[in-house]
Amino acid sequence: MDRASVVGIVSGFILLLWGMADGGELRIFWDFASVLITIGGTLTATLISYRLGTFLEVMSVAKNAFASQEQDISETINTIVRFADKARREGLLALDADADALDDPFLQKGIRLVVDGTTPELVRNILETELAFIAQRHKTGQSLFETMGAFAPAFGMIGTLIGLIHMLVRLDSPDSIGPGMATALVTTFYGSVLANLVCLPIANKLKSKSAEEIFRKEAIIEGVLSIQAGDNPRIVQEKLMSFVAPKKRAEIRMPYRSREVSGGEIPLDAR
Repeated sequence: MDRASVVGIVSGFILLLWGMADGGELRIFWDFASVLITIGGTLTATLISYRLGTFLEVMSVAKNAFASQEQDISETINTIVRFADKARREGLLALDADADALDDPFLQKGIRLVVDGTTPELVRNILETELAFIAQRHKTGQSLFETMGAFAPAFGMIGTLIGLIHMLVRLDSPDSIGPGMATALVTTFYGSVLANLVCLPIANKLKSKSAEEIFRKEAIIEGVLSIQAGDNPRIVQEKLMSFVAPKKRAEIRMPYRSREVSGGEIPLDAR
């Protein structure tokens, strides 16, 4: 689980409950009709805005906002450098068996294209096209939660207007005005919480994770093309270092600085 997401949403609700309980009883913040108007209205308006298949698919992947971090780029770079070293020693065809063991479908696809003898221009075109469609799918999920974040406060206000209408009908009973106003405002409260503590944060987290994934896949494209070009593994590593923040570069070292051979070791960049 992504600890930042879990800690953020749990602590957010705890702080809200604390603040609500500090001024009185928590039960005054509960109103079932307000829940139906806010949550039901938000979901139905979102369904109108998107196809049912898209809505269900995005809802099922919303858990990605709370999933553990994707594969780190340092691990990806080290894997590509190992592949570059093996390709220089044994040829591109030697990577075919190793590609089967890769957990990353995108990197696996790039290596297979190279092994199959696809031209560099076509390799780049295929991978960049797939990357563009991945980014588009991610944007659909982000926009759906942003849409829900926009609808939730609006339906909260609609619920408040409904509550105010009910209250105004009973103006001849002064004792009911205060409770009626409180109930009316609860719906706006629900809409604000749903938007600002659930929908919009999930949209932002999905956006952040998407940017990280796209960035890592761009590094994979450059690495795959470098392998195909037969670049020295150390050159491949230095080229991919441009995708890493300077303070993290010290963590990304080749898993081996030299290669064992009979009679001793020879540096990778001495071949």
